[in-house]
Amino acid sequence: MKVIDKKSFRLIQVIIAIALMFGVYIRYNIPYYSHKVFGVSYMTMNNSFYEVINVELEKVVESHGDTLITLDPALDTEKQIEQIQRFIQQRVTGIFVNPVDSQAIVPVLREAKAAGISVFVIDTQIEEEDLVDCTIISDNYNAGVQCALDMMKRREEADVILLRHSEALSASDRIQGFLDTIADHPQYRIVCDAECEGQLEKAMPVMMDLLATCGHVDVVMALNDPSALGAMAALEKSGVTNAVVYGVDGTPDFKSLIGVDPIVAGTVAQSPISMGRLAGEKMYDRLSGKTVDKTIVVPVDLIDQDNIDEWSKTGWQ
Repeated sequence: MKVIDKKSFRLIQVIIAIALMFGVYIRYNIPYYSHKVFGVSYMTMNNSFYEVINVELEKVVESHGDTLITLDPALDTEKQIEQIQRFIQQRVTGIFVNPVDSQAIVPVLREAKAAGISVFVIDTQIEEEDLVDCTIISDNYNAGVQCALDMMKRREEADVILLRHSEALSASDRIQGFLDTIADHPQYRIVCDAECEGQLEKAMPVMMDLLATCGHVDVVMALNDPSALGAMAALEKSGVTNAVVYGVDGTPDFKSLIGVDPIVAGTVAQSPISMGRLAGEKMYDRLSGKTVDKTIVVPVDLIDQDNIDEWSKTGWQ
């Protein structure tokens, strides 16, 4: 058995030390080429819109051999803040977030920025844009505009109920687009509005209460398709047959009712497929040193009985 002399043994120790140091350097200084872990927190996963975004985002991340941790705060602001704090503690490479409350989330995003973590916001924006590397949203204001223009084309006057989610800027922008479009047309009157967080199970009882207190209604402008479906259920249960409902999303459930149920006026189609894919691709672009636009706005289109045959009724766009 050959004995290694002290000089050779010392050389081996030096080689091992250099290898370890190189490994540490690769791990912490060349992150683009190491295994990466990303975190994402949506306002809720009780909505197929976010499920589709997550599927597309996960495809991009896994195609790079990396990992996506998906968390659901179930519309609880404090829980979402805790989830993001957990991502920061885990030293994830990047965070994707769909805020429950666009303002309340600002302090924890400031923590993420201080930790050097890339932050992408999906489907809504926050007020302090300097904390975010990229915001990917639909043209939400235009969604409200398109609903209002279609209503004005189809009705000479209307009493309107609004279903809101004011804590989410994307939802507020949709309602604001609707309101600004009818602002100079007094024949279109807002008779009632209420918060429903964009949830079907909350929108239905809220709408029942509004119908009991607001009197006559011709049109319901809902912030999204789930709340529009809740409004429809309330209208049908109350025996109201001459009102119509607008949604925003382009969900398969809502699209399948266009041209079938006279209560459904239309929906403005978002593309969660595009949003999820873009979020993933642009995150990797940024990590590789490419310039990424601060805000990416995905176009939207109104779907109604005149063009429903041009759209899939069974899937998302």
